[in-house]
Formats: sequence, structure tokens, C-alpha cells
Amino acid sequence: MGLTGAAAVPAVGFATGARAATGSVRKAATDSALVFDPSAYTEQTIAITDTTGTVHSVTYRFHKVASYVADPVDAAYQSLNVSVPVAIDGAAVDASDAPVLLANAVGGYMPSSVANATGISASGMGGGTSRQALALAAGYVVVEPGARGRTLVDANGTYYGTAPAAIVDLKAAVRYLKANKGRVPGNVDRIVSSGVSAGGALSALLGASGDSPLYHPYLEEIGAADASDAVFASGDWCPITDLEHADAAYEWNWGTNPLASGASVDPAISADLKAQYTEYLAALKLRARGYGTLTARNLDTYILETFLQPSATRYLAALPDAARAAYLAAHPFITWSAGKATFTWADFLTHVGARKKNAPSFDAFDLSTPECNLFGTGTTRARHFTLYSLRHGAGDSARLDADIPARLHLMNPMHHLVDKVNPHRARHWWIRVGTKDSDTSLSVVANLATRLTELGDDVDTSYYWDAGHGADQDPGAFITWIGKVTGHRAGRG
Repeated sequence: MGLTGAAAVPAVGFATGARAATGSVRKAATDSALVFDPSAYTEQTIAITDTTGTVHSVTYRFHKVASYVADPVDAAYQSLNVSVPVAIDGAAVDASDAPVLLANAVGGYMPSSVANATGISASGMGGGTSRQALALAAGYVVVEPGARGRTLVDANGTYYGTAPAAIVDLKAAVRYLKANKGRVPGNVDRIVSSGVSAGGALSALLGASGDSPLYHPYLEEIGAADASDAVFASGDWCPITDLEHADAAYEWNWGTNPLASGASVDPAISADLKAQYTEYLAALKLRARGYGTLTARNLDTYILETFLQPSATRYLAALPDAARAAYLAAHPFITWSAGKATFTWADFLTHVGARKKNAPSFDAFDLSTPECNLFGTGTTRARHFTLYSLRHGAGDSARLDADIPARLHLMNPMHHLVDKVNPHRARHWWIRVGTKDSDTSLSVVANLATRLTELGDDVDTSYYWDAGHGADQDPGAFITWIGKVTGHRAGRG
């Protein structure tokens, strides 16, 4: 992917102001700080409505872990909660061998804390039942980890949650669970991660980068447990990832779409970035059955036929006849024949309409985007992480800061799947995105799923027709899928 030098970069950027000033790392606390206490819990009962509308009474034990690392930078974020079902609808539950859902709540690469939580929440993002609650009602153990994020800054003005803090924290949470095998309820060899948006990207990164030595210095610095950080399976919704190529991917996908104001983006910038994506795809050398090598010339057809048309077909087939006829009448660009929907890529883009972001979408020229903040360091709030955006203002001779390439590797699952294939990656994947999600390119999910399939992994990918960012239209199916891939009995959902 054109970037090198990750292994040579020391662990930097995590310390609070005091630690940054001295340049030292405190000696880790004793191992007892990382021992889970199975007797420390409160017992609670919650009503959980499954996806069929049935209400279940679930009694569970709620464990709070003050920190999953021995030397936390900020324990308010580096903590986790464990919820263990003990009775469902009055029947006793033995969750000692149940799969573990590791559900992060990261959004926008912002900090996420569970320190003040007093129990599991039944409500999900869209107003339905949360994945955590559905998993609990299925008899699974649910772990909710906090993690540092890009906006955290100490009294000295030092940012201590920028890349790669969030992924390091989540890896440390996995290590804590595995180090406490036999004490933490559930089967810690069957951890299934989940997340949405930036959290989906981190979940995918957890799945792709398990036990990668690139993270060891960072994990040692915070006193992470000496255990594996590989997860068994990864659930990823609309992952905002592959950030160093996200601007180019966005213009390849949405470059012809107008902004919400009706204005077009700068055509020269869009064209420059789209050309970069042509080069990136050629370097990826992704292959898909029936399409050969995926390039800028056939990727749209591949996505259209593999993901978008099947998505529309499922949506229309599920509608009553009258509703389907009404939808087709309102959207004449779709041809419905023999129970299948077909349309062109250009008509699909017109159907989606306004794009959400300007160009460049991620590494903004004025450093205003969240991702520029994600790659901040020390007292510098935001930095460019692509040469294109950096050189737009600093000239053609400008060079990225020396640590940026390594940090990009640490934040991109594709590095662990393409540049050097990680043998300790998850082998089961649940990947979802909405077809109207213009928070990033639809090719991001397509490339991730295609590469994983090419590697022989078990990949369940679906695009939700007409859905936007953060959609989850089949939560019950995900819960059932966890039971299937982990070998556990089918859960309720």
C-alpha cells in the first residue's frame, strides 16, 4: 500500500502532559490489578424486547472493571463492564461457555466511557433494542469497553487519545478478558467484536490485526495484560476506515453527486483524487470470482451486481405487491423482472442524490475534519495524513511527519490483510452498510469484504437498500449468526 516503517516507530502520543514532559513510562502495577473478581457484581433484571416483539425478562450480573490495564492513562475511558445472564424468562442460564460480544460504542473516533454506566441499556441507536441487550437475551456474555478518543486533552494541552489510542485500548480490553480465562464468565476464545461507523472501523481493525507485533510497544506502555488480543469474529457496520485512501475513494464513488446545497465540488480536486483511486485499486490487486482483477474500470459493475442490485431485490421482494408496484412507479430507473431488480450505476448515483461531504472529505485542506484531529499529536490538535492535502498548502516538496505512515498502518485493517496477511486475524465477518450512506465510499466495505473472501474467510456482507449511515436492519440475524459461527446453541433474537 506504499507505506513503510511501522515497526521502527516507538510508542508515542499516549502520555498525559506529565508523562510526556519527563519522557518516562511509569512502572506497571502488579498483576493483581488485572485480575477479574467474579464475586464483584450487582444483580439486575431487565425487560428485553426481541426482534419478533416478544418481551423477555432477563436477570443478569453486572460487573464493573475499574480498568483493563495496569497503568491507565485515563481510567475513565480505559474501563469495561461485563454483563452475564443468569436467568431468562425464569429459566436458569449457564453462560460459562457462551460467546462474548465485545460491543464498543465509539463514534467519530471520539472518546467512549462506560465508567458511569449502572447497567446494560436495552435501547439501540435507532430506537429499537440494542445489540447488547439482544445478545444478553440470547444467553451470551456482553462486554462493553471504553476507549480513549481524539478529543481528549490534558491540562498541559497534550492530546492523549489520538491514533492509535482507541485500537490499542480495545486490544488491551481483549487481552484483559483472555488473561482472565476461567474467571470472566463466557468463552473468551469466542469473542465477537462489534461497532458502528468509527466503531465499525475499530471492530474491523480488531478482527484484522489480532496479535500484530506493531502494537506491542503501545500495549506495554499502558500495562496491558500479557495475553492474545485476537478476536474470533468481527461485526462491522458502516466502517469509516482505510482513511489514507478515503478521499480518493469518495470521489471515485460520489464525485458526480452534488452537495446538499446543489453546488458541485471543485472538479479539479475531484478529478485528482479519483485518479489516485485508480492507482490504489491497481496496487491492491483485488480479485473477485467472475470479474477478475478489480480496477477503476470494473469496480462499479462489481459493486452494482454483487451488492446493490441484490440489495434492491431483497427490499422489493419483501414488500407487498401494491407497495412494490408503488415503489417501482416512483423509481422508474429500476427494472423489475423475474423477481430481480436491475439498474445502472449512473442511475443509482442519481437516486442517492446529494453527497454528504465536500472534497477532500477526510483530510480537509483546512484541517477541520475529525480525521485530521485523529492524527494529531502532542499539543498539535490536527495534522494532514495524505500528501495531497498537505502539499495543497505547503507545496510540492512537503513531506508527511515521519510518524504518520506507521500510524496509518496501525489504523487500517487493509494493511493487515493486503500488505502482510495476518495469520491471527478473525476468520468470521459480519459486514453491513446502507446504500445511501455517503459518509464514505461504498467501495470501502466492498474492498474489505472482497479481500477477506479472497483470503478464504467466512464473510457475510449485505448492503441495506435506501438506508443511511449507522443502519442495522437485521440485528436478530446477527445474534443468530454469532451462535452459528461460535458453535453455541442458537440464540434468541
